[in-house]
Amino acid sequence: MGLLDTFYPSETQNSTYVIDFENWKSKGYKGVIFDIDNTLVPHDADADERSKALFVKLRELGYSTMLLSNNKEPRVKRFAKQVGSEYIYKAGKPGRKNYVKAMMEMGTNPSNTLFVGDQLFTDVWGAKRTGIYSILVKPIHPKEEIQIVLKRYLEKIVLFFYYRNMNK
Repeated sequence: MGLLDTFYPSETQNSTYVIDFENWKSKGYKGVIFDIDNTLVPHDADADERSKALFVKLRELGYSTMLLSNNKEPRVKRFAKQVGSEYIYKAGKPGRKNYVKAMMEMGTNPSNTLFVGDQLFTDVWGAKRTGIYSILVKPIHPKEEIQIVLKRYLEKIVLFFYYRNMNK
């Protein structure tokens, strides 16, 4: 296992909205932890019809959901209320603590929890460190804060090797 493997997602998808949650349910998954910004909606945007419909569908399938964001409470709480999900703000990703807390609150464990996010060095790395299956999605919107833009350059390097290894 190489150094970069630490940051590799369990899988990648073009969008949160193409993930086959019915299939995951049939495999015994019970909870989904989501990042918000650029995973479900553009940075700092309110919930749109697509994101609201996703959470309705997840509830109908019997999933517990948790929003896990490094953002401040007003932003996270607002979005959580709009989609009807529990949330943890200022989560300190990639630290493990709040991934574990999220699972405790959902009544799940690493073997039946999915994580969906758009960043390797916070979202995916934290999920992987906690033993949670991680799905990396492409960012919804290209406009991002400067510290994220800089991380994206490093992510491109890691993803180059990730895809090269996947094709072996």
